[in-house]
Amino acid sequence: MTGLLKFVGLLNAAVWFGAAVLFTFGVGRAPFSAEMKALLGPQNYPYFSGAIAQIVIARYFRLQFVCGLIALVLTLAEWLYVGRTPQKLRFGLMIGLCSATLMGGLWLQPKLKALHALKYGASAPAEARAAADRSFRAWHGVSMGINLLLVGGLGAYVWCVAHPPDQPRFVAALKFRS
Repeated sequence: MTGLLKFVGLLNAAVWFGAAVLFTFGVGRAPFSAEMKALLGPQNYPYFSGAIAQIVIARYFRLQFVCGLIALVLTLAEWLYVGRTPQKLRFGLMIGLCSATLMGGLWLQPKLKALHALKYGASAPAEARAAADRSFRAWHGVSMGINLLLVGGLGAYVWCVAHPPDQPRFVAALKFRS
């Protein structure tokens, strides 16, 4: 059974890391490409490219939530089934990654979505739109920084899952006490 837990844990970590790399360096840039600008037209491009990006980001964070939850459940299952307490580094890294994912998906992305709507809202005054634009740019930079940290942290997490510490070969004598 532990072989299955290890396989599923490694597969989950690889999917989690792969999704973050694909989104950060590929899919996340697509709504702002020259091809998208040509497709949407110059007058529709700024608003709709941002709206498309918001939809993609929401799905990305759902996948991140699921992968984080699976990692937590697998760690709990390994602890209960095998009786092995989680490694401090691996467990701390996983908790940090899950926390950053929750912060990005439940706090930062809704804030960016609201700022995007205000930035392009026709009924909003010009100074409110300009302030929303400045705020959006600042928070978007924070979001990108957190996402790059997530990619690095997930790379380290994959390494921790793929290279578990050596287990003792023999059972300690204390286990045979009556």
